[in-house]
Amino acid sequence: KVPGTQIQEEDAEVLGWLVCELGGQHIRSSGGSLLRALSRCGSFLPEQGEAIRDVLSSGNTTFGPPAVWSAFTLSELSGLIPVLDHSILQHIPK
Repeated sequence: KVPGTQIQEEDAEVLGWLVCELGGQHIRSSGGSLLRALSRCGSFLPEQGEAIRDVLSSGNTTFGPPAVWSAFTLSELSGLIPVLDHSILQHIPK
């Protein structure tokens, strides 16, 4: 049982693939702690994609803002690339 909407990285590991079913509120409340787990999901609902973009755009994750992402960061987040939009992509270093 996960109380509230904030889920830590350890909780995400326990949830396994159920992380892929979490709503946008859980994704936003959990900040970047779910990003690695979410990157293993095959697809996202629009609400989930929007929440992922909000979290990544904030820059308040272990990955930092998109302007400092490296090839390694993109590799770590590769499963999330389909939900990235122009507002994020334009800031990633070439």
